[in-house]
Amino acid sequence: QVQLVESGGGLVQPGGSLRLSCAASGSIFSPAAMGWYRQAPGKERELVAHITNSGSTNYADSVKGRFTISRDNAKNTVYLIMNSLKPEDTAVYSCNARYWFLNSWSDYWGQGTQVTVSS
Repeated sequence: QVQLVESGGGLVQPGGSLRLSCAASGSIFSPAAMGWYRQAPGKERELVAHITNSGSTNYADSVKGRFTISRDNAKNTVYLIMNSLKPEDTAVYSCNARYWFLNSWSDYWGQGTQVTVSS
């Protein structure tokens, strides 16, 4: 059973930085991709960034140039470095891990960590 443990959320002032971490455990297989999603009050969940096990990345337009996703495959851990944070970034950030196993995709989610950007 796969478990994702997130950390790094908190309260930060506009223009500040945070680093989110997410470690996947419980499987001998490495995720094919890991990513970060966020959901703000009254909004649908959206993809922030994801990274494949080969290092290919995608970012939401709203965070390009400010956020950086990285992955340590040996640790099955994904990071999201968030710089120049804006109040609009306030949301619950959830880690996702996607596995290819037995000819199908399986997605697992962390519990989420709150990021609040406010002065």
